[in-house]
Amino acid sequence: MEENNELRAIISGGGTGGHIFPAVSIANAICQLQPKANILFVGAQGRMEMQRVPAAGYKIKGLPISGFDRTNLLKNIGLPFKLLRSWAMAYRIIRQFKPQVVVGVGGYASYPTLKVASWMNIPTVIQEQNSFAGKANIRLAKKAALCCVAFEGMERFFPADRIMLTGNPVRKEMLETTLTREQAIASQGLDPTKKTVLIVGGSLGARTLNESVLKHLDLIGQSGVQFVWQTGKYYYASIQERLKTMGQPVNLKVMDFISDMGAAYRAADLVISRAGASSVSEFCLIGKPVIMVPSPNVTEDHQTKNAMALVNKEAALIVKDSEAEQQLIDLAIKTVNDDQKLRLLSENVLKLALPDSADIIAREVIRLAKSK
Repeated sequence: MEENNELRAIISGGGTGGHIFPAVSIANAICQLQPKANILFVGAQGRMEMQRVPAAGYKIKGLPISGFDRTNLLKNIGLPFKLLRSWAMAYRIIRQFKPQVVVGVGGYASYPTLKVASWMNIPTVIQEQNSFAGKANIRLAKKAALCCVAFEGMERFFPADRIMLTGNPVRKEMLETTLTREQAIASQGLDPTKKTVLIVGGSLGARTLNESVLKHLDLIGQSGVQFVWQTGKYYYASIQERLKTMGQPVNLKVMDFISDMGAAYRAADLVISRAGASSVSEFCLIGKPVIMVPSPNVTEDHQTKNAMALVNKEAALIVKDSEAEQQLIDLAIKTVNDDQKLRLLSENVLKLALPDSADIIAREVIRLAKSK
């Protein structure tokens, strides 16, 4: 590819924010390095990428692909036909768009898109966010030009000579907040003299984390620690009703959604969170002590493996989902009051940080496009 020619790339995948955000970050980084780049996204019809990607300024095509339904097996009858249709549509999209490289970030659409690209001898790049690779990416890696990973030891899943340790792109507002802790505390309306625990279960919330709080309101009220609790929009109304009858401690701030997560993280002395790959990468980059409660509702138990990659290096604490309602709040209060423990967790998690991930991946994508 000549320097002045247009770079053409497809980025495929989605399904969750954990897939979509890295995809958009990579696209943004490519466009910064190659302003004339033409990038097309390929997602799954009906999934959140079909709204989020256009909102970020990129075109997207949808495939009629869906995942395997383990709860209602009858719903899987049409899956082979959806896959065949998706392969055919992916072929037409690739033939018309003529990409020089195709990037898969995980999610339903990435498998047929990258599979077809490899059949057509177009270089493919896998961006695996988790510490335990999914079956689709393991299959795709056999023909991939490059496997960008966020954790060490991924030779178990991918050809060793094609692995690059790049980390996961994270939200820029996490790293670019200029607030001091005192300013962040003030912006959240908190008491600067008290230790702060931030509880986040994602934009929709996490039932286990919410129930853990509701079961221990007395303990929170007596703790002398302030809690900021993002319930998630799905649970917020019912939790407000329950708090009216149960009583809300004055040191418990309840929110449905936190728009400025950079400020919320800066204000917190300790975070309680699920263990999605993007969240794990954020904690490493900002050096934040964290107690992880991995979601049991993900394939291959990815989140437990993500969390253990930190726990095994004394860079995070873990509580099983099944034990959280009994143990989580008590452990959080003990940990946030232990300055030595907080310092150790912060120092160790910072050692695992992999900065500039989007730029590193973008440069590799451009290199492969030029080689094509």
